Amino acid sequence: MATRKNLTADRASVGHKVRYALSNPTRIAPYVRRAARDGWLRFKHPDHVGYYRAVMASDTGRNPEAAVGSQTHDRWLALGKMQFDYLAGHGLSPRHRMLDIGCGNLRAGWRFIEHLDAGHYYGIDISPDILIAAKRTLSGRGLQDKLPYLTITQDLTLDFLPDRHFDVVHAHSVFSHSPIGIIDECLAHVERVLAPGGWFDFTFDRTEGAEHQVLREDFYYRTETLVALAARHGLKARFMDDWETLGHGQSKIRVSAG
Repeated sequence: MATRKNLTADRASVGHKVRYALSNPTRIAPYVRRAARDGWLRFKHPDHVGYYRAVMASDTGRNPEAAVGSQTHDRWLALGKMQFDYLAGHGLSPRHRMLDIGCGNLRAGWRFIEHLDAGHYYGIDISPDILIAAKRTLSGRGLQDKLPYLTITQDLTLDFLPDRHFDVVHAHSVFSHSPIGIIDECLAHVERVLAPGGWFDFTFDRTEGAEHQVLREDFYYRTETLVALAARHGLKARFMDDWETLGHGQSKIRVSAG
């Protein structure tokens, strides 16, 4: 199912919220509940990682697949397949070592694990709850012999990982939930763990208007902002036009060592 991008809306503005509410009245009550929950969680967890870990705990407790953005199991399967097919079509081979940032409950990860040689998949996430769900996905798919690594992390300094190790680094729907400081932290450190010739693919919520955020959960960035940020850390960034043809709601950038 294709998702049409709205690249000009400022979802944080009062005008947009009023127009959206008037045209989608059934979404008002869920939004109010989400805003109330987020207000309480922000009060309890002023740092973004602690806050979003609490969001994931809340969402995963209801439905791990919905927690990673898939409202139905069929959609969970389809979005995972989209991610896998795209990387497989762009050179991901079984011999590659892959770091999956924000691996979630292995929506795409189980396909990567199945494809890669044993021990070549390393998934990290800030949420212990979603990693427990990931282990259920792993065992349910019978992939234990592939010996994947699934590890919790507090930040994106990647300081516990070896130099020049990963051929492919992947972050799907991570920067769409991250303030710019966390994105900058990741871009400042990812080059160290990339193997020669390796690349880092990430998705983001793209806007061509004012950059903004909604409830500290959803962040919208201009492409040039993230390209310039990568360049500050000596990385070459390329907007992946062909990803746009798939109809996913987010956009994709690929960075490599400069």
